[in-house]
Amino acid sequence: MIDAFKNWLKEISSNGASVKPPLLVILGPTASGKTALSLKLAHELNGEIISADSRQIYKEIDIGSDKLPLDENRCHDGILHHLIDFVPPEDTYTMGDFKRDAEKVIGEIYARGHLPMLVGGTGLYIRAITDNYDLPAVRIDPELRKKLYAMKKEDLHKLLQEKDPATAAKIHMNNIPYVTRALEIIEGTGAQKSDQTAEPKYNVFMMGIQWPREELFARIDQRVDLQLQRGLVEESRQLIERYGMESRLPSLTSLGLKEFAPYFSGESTLDQVSQKIKTATRQYAKRQINWFRKDESVHWIKSSELDQTLRAILDACLSWENAGS
Repeated sequence: MIDAFKNWLKEISSNGASVKPPLLVILGPTASGKTALSLKLAHELNGEIISADSRQIYKEIDIGSDKLPLDENRCHDGILHHLIDFVPPEDTYTMGDFKRDAEKVIGEIYARGHLPMLVGGTGLYIRAITDNYDLPAVRIDPELRKKLYAMKKEDLHKLLQEKDPATAAKIHMNNIPYVTRALEIIEGTGAQKSDQTAEPKYNVFMMGIQWPREELFARIDQRVDLQLQRGLVEESRQLIERYGMESRLPSLTSLGLKEFAPYFSGESTLDQVSQKIKTATRQYAKRQINWFRKDESVHWIKSSELDQTLRAILDACLSWENAGS
């Protein structure tokens, strides 16, 4: 891990060794500590952070998406953050939109002489950038979406399996917005969605923190308890009252939000909702882990070795800075 990171630093420092802009990616399952790690490295590497989180893009979903508080300059702890809190909850934001916006921001960061850092747990967002997905420009079809959203999630996913088995295998049945978008692309192009890749645009180094499963689950439970203390119930109430679950907006499928619908209708208790959120978040983390494990280019840091590895990373950053000064 450390040797690979040092080699990457050398590559991005050499004028002729790499013509591609550098991109540091910090990924992993929810509650794994990506944010804390990214802030420490951003300070050492003069980095700016681009969120790769499909829920933190939405305004008003603050506690539920565990957003960092940003100041008026969109900074946290002095680090500039991008693609957070900028999409209204009633709007639909596609992976193609993210790829376009993220690539624009990466170019701007690089032009400022800073290091672009892509940080998050939305695997498709990350792969769209690192693998340079060639995404078809298909307009959102409100009538088709209305028809698809009226279907049961099992039937919706089965329809995608029939039309594009390869894409269906990548998208979980519960991810209704992604399943719907895939079907929308198939309908709009007459061809399967299966993502095509082009030559990567960036010199990428990917890292993540690897936790024993039970420890990660304990961190998830602790975070849900903290979110409830911070006001998750009221935030969810306002969003559901304002936009309505019947709207089937992608933003309202967020973990820690959709589970509250039966609570507000008197069909479940707050303790039951809390347990549902914890269970659903654990299941989501499992899917994230399985997704990221498939990518052999990710360099994993064991949680038990995090402090030691971080010191070595920071030492490598310091040596890199001194060599360039």
